[in-house]
Amino acid sequence: MNLLTLVGALPLVGAALIYLIPTKDSELVKKFALLVTSLVAIAAIFLAVGFDKSITSLQYAQSYSWIPTFNINFALGIDGISLVLILLSTILVPIVILATWNESEGGRWSVKTFYVLILILETMMVGVFAASDLFLFYVFFEAMLIPVYFLIGGYGTGNRSAAAVKFLLYSLFGGLLMLASVIGLYVIAGNQIGATFDLTQLATLEIDNQTENFLFLGFFIAFAIKAPLWPFHTWLPDAAKSATPGTSVLLLGVLDKVGTYGMIRFCLSIFPDATKTFTPLIIVLSLISILYGAFLAIGAKDIKRLIAYTSISHFGFITLGIFAMTTQAQSGATLYMFNHAFSTAALFLVAGWMATRRGSSTIADFGGLQRITPIMAWSFFIAGMSSLALPGLSSFVSEFLVLVGTYTRYPVAAIIATFGIVLAALYVLIPVQRALHGPTTPGNENLKDLNLREKVAIAPVIAIIVVLGFYPAPLLNIINPAAAQVVSQMGYSDPAPTMNGGK
Repeated sequence: MNLLTLVGALPLVGAALIYLIPTKDSELVKKFALLVTSLVAIAAIFLAVGFDKSITSLQYAQSYSWIPTFNINFALGIDGISLVLILLSTILVPIVILATWNESEGGRWSVKTFYVLILILETMMVGVFAASDLFLFYVFFEAMLIPVYFLIGGYGTGNRSAAAVKFLLYSLFGGLLMLASVIGLYVIAGNQIGATFDLTQLATLEIDNQTENFLFLGFFIAFAIKAPLWPFHTWLPDAAKSATPGTSVLLLGVLDKVGTYGMIRFCLSIFPDATKTFTPLIIVLSLISILYGAFLAIGAKDIKRLIAYTSISHFGFITLGIFAMTTQAQSGATLYMFNHAFSTAALFLVAGWMATRRGSSTIADFGGLQRITPIMAWSFFIAGMSSLALPGLSSFVSEFLVLVGTYTRYPVAAIIATFGIVLAALYVLIPVQRALHGPTTPGNENLKDLNLREKVAIAPVIAIIVVLGFYPAPLLNIINPAAAQVVSQMGYSDPAPTMNGGK
């Protein structure tokens, strides 16, 4: 069996086997889910070890006839960008399961159902990053909505039903727009090269400008909703607040990356002329997202909403890097996706532990935690420093690459984006000061620090944040060739360095 197929199929097999475990034996269900997802993560690491960084074409490629009538194939293959996103997906899932061991209890359905949904979601996540057939990608893109909807609506807190429905409606709207564009591409392909959904062949189509623009918008809006990019972001804060911490990690850490990945894989490769037409508008939307998300985060009173707002700002940086059309910015955007996932994971996991212990997610209720729960407080602090791109932590490298790469082609946009760094210091340091320092808020005196399981869960996340801050080369060596290929296919070359008076 192809190793890529194994990585994608193993969670689905695990979900089926969980049904054989008695519903009442919830601890065994949790342990089995942790075992399966850990094996998937190990398999994904072997996938990365066997990946040839010198090859820009798709690797681990395979294709099987699926629906012959419409020439639809079950086709998979990955490049460096896909591989990095599969790695972050498979590594995060077992961490989330271990860190949020008890969050599946007390939901509308059983613990077993919760982990079945998690494992099905993992298969969907791997599939969406590995699909090289457009129709197959669309199936994974839409199918992953189902487990997320039930995870939010069935196991969340507060106004979870409304948040789940809002998430679903936004996503379905974007999916319908994409479906219209997919059908349009299929018809055009049938008239030119024969009916196909193969991504490589679709990239060779000759489409008139008006039609290409409409098809591009169908894809882009769907991806912008998923990303989320302003003004399509409004579903995110409600979903993040109502979902369990683990679900929020997967939602913001992985699923939202499907949007920015789709922009690279489909918008840029299939619609190069439309991409160039809309690039100025998208850069403006990216800058608005950076600043708007930061201002909302500064004013947030709920810690979960604050993290969601910071993500809107971060996705503005990612989108800016994608459409800057330089190798540096493109590499930085992909690395940013990986780094943001782990920074956000640390923030949401620690925030979840804080909220569970305190019985509240209001920032004002967390005064003086550094004296009461020092390990939990320091974990939140390090994650926050990574979120604001402090040098020496992972997000700094990716944000620096995005800004430098953008500056070489769009200097004004890069300068405006740097204000997001200043605002990041405010939206991170203000809650840090209010929640971790100062006098101990009444009710916090007896809060417990992280237990052994929680320490083991957060340790690899913090380690990745620190190590990649000093040594991002292993990931960049995988990403750079694929990023250069994307820029080259768009017909761009990196701006040549300039010298002022030879100095």
